[in-house]
Amino acid sequence: MTARASADDAADRRAPAEPSPPPPNWPGLVAAAVDIARKDLAIEFRTRSAFLSALVFALLGIVIFNFAWDPTAVSAIDLAPGVLWVIFTFSGLLGLHRSFEVERADGAMDGLLTAPIARESIFLGKAAANLVFVLAVQGVTLPAIALFYNLPVDLGLLAVAGISVLAAIGIVAVGTLFSAMVANTRLAELLLPMLALPFFVPIVIPAGQATAQLLSGRPPSEALTWLKLLLAFDIVFVAACTVGFRFTVEE
Repeated sequence: MTARASADDAADRRAPAEPSPPPPNWPGLVAAAVDIARKDLAIEFRTRSAFLSALVFALLGIVIFNFAWDPTAVSAIDLAPGVLWVIFTFSGLLGLHRSFEVERADGAMDGLLTAPIARESIFLGKAAANLVFVLAVQGVTLPAIALFYNLPVDLGLLAVAGISVLAAIGIVAVGTLFSAMVANTRLAELLLPMLALPFFVPIVIPAGQATAQLLSGRPPSEALTWLKLLLAFDIVFVAACTVGFRFTVEE
């Protein structure tokens, strides 16, 4: 028994180790993602349908909130953060739905999936194009809210713009994943808000709290806790959605 055990141990030591998986080709992954993002942005630049729809929705929402608001009951500083994040959230959904809708024509999505690129490249490219779209809408909406609600144009408003960028990253990551999930369903317009909005909550709450504290003139240190929470959710959502996208498109 001892001799046989020793022979088995020696055989195990001589057995070749299993080859480790090759490292990811990061330059190729990023290059493919950039090409996909450029293609999506070129399509949107030619049509401008999603951007104009989201922009009109955002501006109409600002006007409606402004005329339905009683300045003697609620101050502008107290109302503006809520209006800002309600409009950012719902206007962003209009563009996220179109992210994979454009790939349904002529089987373009099948072409992407059969291309010699990583699935992660598709997700990152789509998410990058969606991020540019959402930031473009925010870039017009934030000055409009500052104008309608007489917000002070100072470092606090600039900090709110930075918060909007952080929140847009998390919203886009979640929205892009669920847009891919519902792209081939008949009720995609209804399913996307139902699936995505609950996951927007952990992003919108810290963003809204930090925005309210900065606009009200509170010390930036009081908003730092909310910003750390927002950044943590961004990291978790981007990582989880990038990894989970592969399993979403293979189903």
